[in-house]
Amino acid sequence: MAQTLMKQRLKSAKKGHSLLKKKADALQMRFRKMLKEIVDVKTEVMATALPDALFALAQANFAAGSEFGALVRENIGRARMKVRSDVDNIAGVKLPTFEPEVGSADANELTGLGKGGAAIQDCKRQWEQTVKVLIHLGSLQTSFRTLDEVIKTTKRRVNAIEHVIIPKIERTLDYIKTELDESEREEFFRLKKIQAKKKKMKEEKEALQEARGLKINADASGALDGTGKESSLVEDKDPDLLF
Repeated sequence: MAQTLMKQRLKSAKKGHSLLKKKADALQMRFRKMLKEIVDVKTEVMATALPDALFALAQANFAAGSEFGALVRENIGRARMKVRSDVDNIAGVKLPTFEPEVGSADANELTGLGKGGAAIQDCKRQWEQTVKVLIHLGSLQTSFRTLDEVIKTTKRRVNAIEHVIIPKIERTLDYIKTELDESEREEFFRLKKIQAKKKKMKEEKEALQEARGLKINADASGALDGTGKESSLVEDKDPDLLF
């Protein structure tokens, strides 16, 4: 029973190790893809989007003059762009993601109509695109960090199963097998001893029966040849058996 139980545990451990290995490989693939995407966003998109947005801000500030800050504060009462959080499931791992959510109606489309309106609207569009890129980059980096922790945990579990749990179960199975073999050898030796003892008892019994048969034959021959000696068949009476 112990051997059967340990075999089932070994089978389960190997199956779990295989599944965790596949999970780690899938997470590694997504990890490398996400890392490449983060590098591309930082080197290609952010390298152009942020300078363009800063340049558009400088243009709007120059076009509106000293009234730029007052115009923005007076006409913008609430944020037009919001961030919506979601969860992405990768091989059973839930990764947080963020997506920009822009309102359909623009209540500030007439901001700067008197002075610098075009520059202000262009600045708004540039910064809207930049904020979207920043939200996407933040989502990638958050998922990247979460995925990195999950990969480390999964690798530790894979190594623990491969180098600790499976060898321990295999050693236990080897010990059980050794004990069973030893018990089988002891049982075989015991049966041989019993067989030898039975054979010896049988031989002794046959020898005794043969000796008794020779004695009976000798006594019968003496009674028949008139030696005057009573036969042992007459003298020896079997005792009564009580059942």
